[in-house]
Amino acid sequence: MIVVMASTTAGNPEVQTTTADNPAGNAAFVGRPRQRARGLANGLVEDLGEKIRSQSLRPGDKLPTESAIMQAYGVSRTVVREALSKLQAGGLVETLHGVGTFVLQPRPGGMGGVFRLDPGEIATSVDVLAVLELRISLETESAGLAASRRTDEQLVAMRQALDAFEQNVKVGGDTVAPDFAFHLEIAQSTGNPYFADIMRHLGTTIIPRTRISAIRVQDGSYLSRVNREHEEIYAAIARRDPESARAAMRIHLTNSRERLRMAQEAAQQQKARAEAAGHGAASSDNTPSR
Repeated sequence: MIVVMASTTAGNPEVQTTTADNPAGNAAFVGRPRQRARGLANGLVEDLGEKIRSQSLRPGDKLPTESAIMQAYGVSRTVVREALSKLQAGGLVETLHGVGTFVLQPRPGGMGGVFRLDPGEIATSVDVLAVLELRISLETESAGLAASRRTDEQLVAMRQALDAFEQNVKVGGDTVAPDFAFHLEIAQSTGNPYFADIMRHLGTTIIPRTRISAIRVQDGSYLSRVNREHEEIYAAIARRDPESARAAMRIHLTNSRERLRMAQEAAQQQKARAEAAGHGAASSDNTPSR
């Protein structure tokens, strides 16, 4: 089923579903009023996320194009892309480059892709986010160059790394080494030694789960999703498609960043609540009895 968005007379986005039995489409829902300032992307995430959880958008449904969402919600392309990235990071949708964005089965408890970050790891997570920002810039271009310049032998090495990753997910083995090997092989495939030099200098610490304990204890579905993103990158490089390779790498690393950012925000809120509760208890203890 394809989901179609249209604007209502009130100016709010309406989503319609079009099927063979109902070519005109029925209104599935009316979106929230347009928001202002920095909450636009979060508002779009909340709106679409609620529709996915309520089954107004069902697993397997294909979301409208970025342009259609922009027009329906009256927001910029940047806002739409940020919102879709957050939904991907939360495990609610999956984007296949060149095909579209599809609704996934929501997991119990809301944003199933988000792990719980210990408040004590907030400082570490800030540094990991900084590394991810660097990687988005570096490895997006690296993937594009690799698609143009890789050799058949280098493509085989990438395939072996992904196969090792998948096998270790199944048996509960080490996935960090093959994960890093895959990204390093892409850097080497650029033909520019400085890409690989930077990757070697950073080492396996570029993989967030080497530094954040909450990611290390994620179940296999998390790692399987990561490897599906790897497969999108590999497929684009294999068919020598630089633009698709860049897009697939950006999606992969942006998803990692958003998963961590959402966990960080939740941990900060948890820490603030705990501190507030502690101050409240201290105030009660200091109140003189009559």
